[in-house]
Amino acid sequence: MPQDCIFCQIVAGRAYAERLCETDRVMAFLDIAPVHYGHALVIPKAHFETFLDLPDELWLEMGQVSRRLALALQKTLYARGFNLGMNNYEAAGQVVFHAHLHVIPRYVDDGLQLFPQGLYRGQDMASVARQLRQTLGNL
Repeated sequence: MPQDCIFCQIVAGRAYAERLCETDRVMAFLDIAPVHYGHALVIPKAHFETFLDLPDELWLEMGQVSRRLALALQKTLYARGFNLGMNNYEAAGQVVFHAHLHVIPRYVDDGLQLFPQGLYRGQDMASVARQLRQTLGNL
C-alpha cells in the first residue's frame, strides 16, 4: 500500500471519508467533489492502480457493490438514472492512481453532458475494427 495514496489511507482509517458500505475487499464512500449529491466512489481495499490491474473477481465484486449503491441512489435520492465511470491513466483524467469506479446519480435535464460524439471517415470504421479484432485474437 503506497503511503501517499489517499484511498489507501481511507481504507486504513487514517483519512476521513463518509463510508457508505463495504465488503471484505471493496469499499464505497461519497466523493468529496460530487457531480451531484450522492456521487460515490467504489474502490478495492487493496491497492491496484487501474482497471487493467484488477483481478476479474475483484472487478465483479466492485460491480456488485456499485449495483447496490445505484439502487440506493434511486430509492433514497430519487435519482432517475445513474452513470458508472472509471478514468484510467492520466490521459483519461485519472487523478488518484488507485482504481475507483464513480457511481453518479442522474436527473432529467440535469445539464451533465458526457461525451461529444463524432463519425468515422470513409473506411476508417472497418479498418479500426479489423485491427482491434487482430489484436484481440492475440491477447
